[in-house]
Amino acid sequence: MRVAVAEKTTKFAGLTLDEKLDRLAEVAVKVGLALRAGQELIMTAPMEALPLARKITEQAYKAGAVLVTTLYSDDPSVLARYEYGPDASFDFAPVWLQDGIANGFRSGAARLAISGANPALLAKQDPAKVSRANVAMSKASKPAMELITRHEINWTIVASATPEWAKLVFPGEREDIAIAKLWEAIFAASRVNVDDPIGEWQRHGERLKKRVDMLNEKRYYALHFKAPGTNLTVGLADDHLWAGGGTMAGNGIYCQPNIPTEECFTTPHKDRVDGTVRASKPLSHQGTLIENITVRFEAGRIVEATATAGKDVLNRLISTDEGARRLGEVALVPHASPIAQSGVLFWNTLFDENAASHIALGQAYSTCLIGGEKMSDAELTARGANSSLIHVDWMIGTGEMDVDGIANDGTAEPLIRKGAWVSQ
Repeated sequence: MRVAVAEKTTKFAGLTLDEKLDRLAEVAVKVGLALRAGQELIMTAPMEALPLARKITEQAYKAGAVLVTTLYSDDPSVLARYEYGPDASFDFAPVWLQDGIANGFRSGAARLAISGANPALLAKQDPAKVSRANVAMSKASKPAMELITRHEINWTIVASATPEWAKLVFPGEREDIAIAKLWEAIFAASRVNVDDPIGEWQRHGERLKKRVDMLNEKRYYALHFKAPGTNLTVGLADDHLWAGGGTMAGNGIYCQPNIPTEECFTTPHKDRVDGTVRASKPLSHQGTLIENITVRFEAGRIVEATATAGKDVLNRLISTDEGARRLGEVALVPHASPIAQSGVLFWNTLFDENAASHIALGQAYSTCLIGGEKMSDAELTARGANSSLIHVDWMIGTGEMDVDGIANDGTAEPLIRKGAWVSQ
């Protein structure tokens, strides 16, 4: 495995881990959130991410946060539920807590999530219980998630290296070495291993915006994906709008929802997806690994789904509700993405989705429709936007993939060839 995580400057290489974490925290607060003085911040994190969470808390208060509230998750406690919890536990979620989070967002709080939980935490647990717990939590958190998917608030996600995740990414390495390697991969992918990380993010955002502007000018009717195992046509929603990099939230704050990010994405039409598609990377979903996914769509709906590992979890996932079998996002990412070129399989969607073009099952982003943030649910549906309790990205792009933009008259125009953008 080639790991292209070398620091771009000896200055960064000479920093302590504590100093590097502070850089990542500063980018998360100033670029990811663009946190305003007087805002609250609601943060979620695994217990193992405590050092990064503390740095982010410090940076948030330096930026003028009025209060930082962090909710921590603990893997052993999660597993205790599956070992000792009563059956009724798996249909239960703390609605009161999720309602409180949603109220915090409505009151002006920003949201930050630190990713890093063990991707295989629930791999040995009963898939039926995992599915029931996920459905219960999805229902409870829907009010808060709607504010996020509508980009009503400024929010972002960053990652922290954790022991179990690191051992999965770098198997065979001693734990401390695996963690160190994962940290360096995170720093590189998150563009903090340079002299001016904030300036680099501004330049990166400008590059993504140029590509987004081109796609919005084209107004394609559909995209056609062609690669070994994939022959898929994805119709685009009426009045769809491409996005990438930063976004203007409904509260007037320009934020970067994902750190890292390399994608240009938009809303597919929920009824206009046809063909077969094969995943190019494994999917880690709620502590379960799903490998070698292949699905077939007819009139927008998955009618056949297979996987070599985690098939039961996949089938339960797409049975969450009617919208779970339909697409809510399609994204283009070149194979030249730094994350793809690193050769690292992160087993984490935040990173792996930025290594390859991808699709997402479930809920669409209303902000990826012209005027969508002001539309009712009925208006969004009429334009083809999907609705669901879930939003799960999985990767389909490879160095062999070709993508065509299809115009309203059916003519095709090359967008990507062998995983690389065609000059437009």
